[in-house]
Amino acid sequence: MANDKNPPGREALGRSRGGLTTKIHLAADRRCRPVTRILTPGQHGDCPQFIPLLNQVQIARRGTGRPRTRPGAAMGDKAYSSAANRAYLRRRGIKAVIPVKEDQKDHRRARGQRGGRPPAFDAACYRERNTVERCFSKLKQFRAIATRYDKRERIYQGTLDAASIRIWLRDPPQDLQDTA
Repeated sequence: MANDKNPPGREALGRSRGGLTTKIHLAADRRCRPVTRILTPGQHGDCPQFIPLLNQVQIARRGTGRPRTRPGAAMGDKAYSSAANRAYLRRRGIKAVIPVKEDQKDHRRARGQRGGRPPAFDAACYRERNTVERCFSKLKQFRAIATRYDKRERIYQGTLDAASIRIWLRDPPQDLQDTA
């Protein structure tokens, strides 16, 4: 990588047009609360982080038992559209709600019958993808996250954790609200 001055994985800082940046890869629930996140340097792509992000997802059960690790559906924007991500979701039995990029559509059409059929896409379910964007908006309300004043990755991760806890405390799960 020509513009990657730092060794890979070092402090999650990377050069881009805007200078040193950090990218937050986030999984959120339907109530715009962060479930899990990964930090990478700003110039790194979204698609390679999709599978590691989903591997970190753990959904607590209402009763006893180990947490679920398989969500009902995975919604993402076109940046996450790849054959590897779709195959991973198919293997795990997770519904993929990811639109197909135009170049991928053109490539499939150019191959004719050998291109296969396009993947299923539920446009009605895709409308709920804005929950991730709204979760980012909630996180960006914390100045330290929006500007990343923290020099070390672990300190920035701690700031993200504290902001996530505050978001969860503002909107606790329904079963906890009933007992209070």
